[in-house]
Amino acid sequence: MPTAPSAPTAPAGGFDFTSPFDRSGTGSSKWARADAPGVIPMGLADMDLPGPPAVAEALRRRAGHRAYGYTVCDPAGRALVADWYRARHGAEVDPDWVLLLPCGPRTALRLLLETVRPQAPALLMTPEWAGFAQICRAAGVPYRELPLRLGPTGYRMPLGPLPRPASAVLLSSPHNPSGRVWPTGTVSGLAGWAAESDALLVSDEVHGDLTYPGLRHAVAVTTADPAHRRHVVTLNSVGKTFNCSGIPSSWALVPDPELRARLTGTMAGYGLWEGGLLEQTVQRAALREGGPWLDALLAHLAAARTRLTDRLGAAVRSAPQASYLLWLDAAALGLPPEDARRALLERCGLEASDGAEFGPGGRGSLRLNYALPGSVLDTVLARLERLDLP
Repeated sequence: MPTAPSAPTAPAGGFDFTSPFDRSGTGSSKWARADAPGVIPMGLADMDLPGPPAVAEALRRRAGHRAYGYTVCDPAGRALVADWYRARHGAEVDPDWVLLLPCGPRTALRLLLETVRPQAPALLMTPEWAGFAQICRAAGVPYRELPLRLGPTGYRMPLGPLPRPASAVLLSSPHNPSGRVWPTGTVSGLAGWAAESDALLVSDEVHGDLTYPGLRHAVAVTTADPAHRRHVVTLNSVGKTFNCSGIPSSWALVPDPELRARLTGTMAGYGLWEGGLLEQTVQRAALREGGPWLDALLAHLAAARTRLTDRLGAAVRSAPQASYLLWLDAAALGLPPEDARRALLERCGLEASDGAEFGPGGRGSLRLNYALPGSVLDTVLARLERLDLP
């Protein structure tokens, strides 16, 4: 991994997010995108930072017991999820709403669509995470893309009423790719619209725990009016929060008991059941013991965000309020909008995500992942000097 010298600093909270973190030999999907020596991959939403020691220790301990057979779901896991929401977000989640899934959020969404089998289009607000459109196509679900509005405080929902008929609104909350934390009124308004339209609001909240201090993430199932909750599902995971997406797990918060039962039946049809050996091991360790690590991580990410946004200025389309994704205007970087990813790679040795992957609203943009060790971030900032920035 390429690095540049940086001034030594004490690790935040005892966790070292400054030193280089060598991922060679780990089969990293992110680093597989660095197809030339010296390239720093910044496209995939995956952190180049060491995960929580508590998770590593829990996996070591569990692997030491050489019983790796079928497992049942730990019922205490549901209460643990509810406790996490209460402590981190001040949100009251009923443990009965929780389904602990042995798969990632992308698979969970596909299972949900298989369960509800929508006939009317799902609505996507672009720019938006490309996985929504991919999953809809794979499931044979029609979808309609609506443009978000970009203002001084970030993206906002389209003007006017949402189109009908529609079967669902698929929302990344916080917003992927820009890191926008959706206001409580926006989320509750979408839930109300879903209830009036006999549709479903599916809120993918895998970046929600990465909301920066001073901001509040609106958990969709608790933000919705109680009368509207059966029309809302929240998907989440410890994967993004605790940098352990390689062990796929997630949970669904499903207030509607009938939908929970149907979703469980769909899972059974694919040979899936709640829980999972490694999945539960990681979730328990992360949610019980990962809080201090997460607090230190957020301080590190907030400082990295400030360094990058200060340097890139007007090229930042929307200053991130959560997570570690920077959404940039290619033209303001002095890059050709139609071929910005290649140009950034050739000029700076930095690999990014092409904004066109995020739907029509993403054309002419780039997404950079800044969840990097401080020493590597120094190198990134030095390479960005090669661009025609003011």
